[in-house]
Amino acid sequence: MNRLAGVTSPYLLQHADNPVDWWPWGDEAFAEARRRDVPVLLSVGYSACHWCHVMAHESFEDEATAAVMNENFVSVKVDREERPDVDAVYMEAVQAATGQGGWPMTVFLTPDAEPFYFGTYFPPEPRHGMPSFTQVLHGVRDAWGERRGEVAEVAGKITADLAARELPYGNTELPGEGELGQALLGLTREYDATHGGFGGAPKFPPSMVIEFLLRHHARTGAEGALQMAVDTCERMARGGIYDQLGGGFARYSVDREFTVPHFEKMLYDNALLCRAYAHLWRSTGSELAKRVALETADFMVRELRTNEGGFASALDADSEDPASGKHVEGAHYVWTPQQLADALGDQGDADVAARYFGVTDEGTFEEGASVLQLPQDDGVFDAAQIERIRERLGAARAERPAPGRDDKVVAAWNGLAIAALAETGAYFGRQDLVDAAVCAGDLLVRLHMDDLTRLARTGKDGQVGHNAGVLEDYADVAEGFLALAAVTGEGVWLEFAGFLLDHVLDRFTDADSGALYDTAADAEKLIRRPQDPTDNATPSGWTAAAGALLSYAAHTGSEPHRTAAERALGVVKALGPRAPRFIGNGLAVAEALLDGPREVAVVGEIGGRMHHAALTGTAPGAVVAAGEEGSAELPLLADRLLVDGRETAYVCRHFVCDAPVSDVDQLKRTLGETEG
Repeated sequence: MNRLAGVTSPYLLQHADNPVDWWPWGDEAFAEARRRDVPVLLSVGYSACHWCHVMAHESFEDEATAAVMNENFVSVKVDREERPDVDAVYMEAVQAATGQGGWPMTVFLTPDAEPFYFGTYFPPEPRHGMPSFTQVLHGVRDAWGERRGEVAEVAGKITADLAARELPYGNTELPGEGELGQALLGLTREYDATHGGFGGAPKFPPSMVIEFLLRHHARTGAEGALQMAVDTCERMARGGIYDQLGGGFARYSVDREFTVPHFEKMLYDNALLCRAYAHLWRSTGSELAKRVALETADFMVRELRTNEGGFASALDADSEDPASGKHVEGAHYVWTPQQLADALGDQGDADVAARYFGVTDEGTFEEGASVLQLPQDDGVFDAAQIERIRERLGAARAERPAPGRDDKVVAAWNGLAIAALAETGAYFGRQDLVDAAVCAGDLLVRLHMDDLTRLARTGKDGQVGHNAGVLEDYADVAEGFLALAAVTGEGVWLEFAGFLLDHVLDRFTDADSGALYDTAADAEKLIRRPQDPTDNATPSGWTAAAGALLSYAAHTGSEPHRTAAERALGVVKALGPRAPRFIGNGLAVAEALLDGPREVAVVGEIGGRMHHAALTGTAPGAVVAAGEEGSAELPLLADRLLVDGRETAYVCRHFVCDAPVSDVDQLKRTLGETEG
């Protein structure tokens, strides 16, 4: 029976025709396991996961392996992007038991959803010290049938240990200068001064740490913080992790030099990095930062935008290699010198392209292919020739088989994209990008917000999914709506953000401690209520909520939202000095708290010079409201008047307001604007 045929997850749909009798996550699957008295085999992955595809081809598409699974287990397939709560709970168990985690994740559960055996990828035959998948299946089957008491004892102990884990980070003191200074010192120790970024291989783009460094520099003038941000952004922009032809960033680099990426492209990475580069331009005036921000925004709109106006989750790392007919990682993106010559039809252009993009006979990837980079200074090449080469290589690449696209719309990641596109469009006079952000916001309100009473996490092809929004969905969508309010001057976006943040206060916050949970109080009960304040690939729901609550309070003067933000930021005081790389967004929010954040009301034209100066000010986390005199759209505009008939800005922080200003340069100085 094909139980996955009607789901909205592209990842699950990829497995709908497997010989495995898959079940989606739900009570029915566990009831079936109890009826048959067999364990549940939980397999968790996501559409753009390379090794998920490998294990699917090797095992889940194999009739003999599927027969063992069907006879001895109820097999449940979960898309981690649709059910981050399920993924988080069992990944915590995997990491506690094995010391590592990742996807695909393979967990064996009792019919009461208690885990007792764990793993990630298992090969089809014993390899590199790993047992084969069928050996694991037979071993678990035998343990379940012959040593049930031992299995139950292990499952009970693991479940009790997970359920007892609570984070003591709520209701503590606020982070201050000391903690933020220690966090900067910790980052300095982990900084790779040769190649940029932090730590070794694999190296992930540190978008949230960059935001903290930029805000810390803006508030304190610390040049070392700015230099780490500038150098890291340049290294990434010149490396293979950045798509030198089409824009946009790959998920991570397999080396410490940002040379060879894992080629999947995620919406959340590109949204966060687009915003980070736009903010780098705002701080420095860097033309490189401006170019990368705009190219990344254009990539998202061109390649990830759905027919309904939202943004798809990801592009796969793999695509078909025309030479072999097989799906190969990076096939769409890499080049050999001969492929350059074939595409350009001019050996002179091909030689220039090879030097410009670092394509060599030896290659930087597999089988002599190279990932395009910018290893040399652009100024030594003829700009017109390079532009011609780019266009022709882009056209040639467009003829190659494209990577698959995961078309589901994830609310949280669309919130991140909305914020990035709205701000980038406003900074650089690209109304089309602002319009794309508004369109995505309209889709979330219309399809995902359920008459404003709840937020659904996912949708696809204009149909909303059944998965409830988690904390990051409410927080990141609110952040996107707050950015739209600042850019468009339309108060309805502030109202929508308020609806979402009221849910955060009512359904995700512990009333006693102020700690936050990743799932709502009325969500499906798992063996543990997930709770993780650390920032990883995306801002944690915890720190994202703190940031949105803080901004909303600055817009509205709401004391409950301000208090909730401050209570949530206790986690930054606890984690910032110890693990700054994994609380970057929390550190950035703490910078905004220390700076105020500043409240800027602009009485004048939406998109005018004063409004633009306010939006491009570097004061950490400043909130901006703009509108005509007498406008009631946004609370900060109440009773604000033009001075001498001129556009006027009012800047306040810490309950104190400066004198109103009508001069753009004076406003820039007030907000710490760097000319660029």
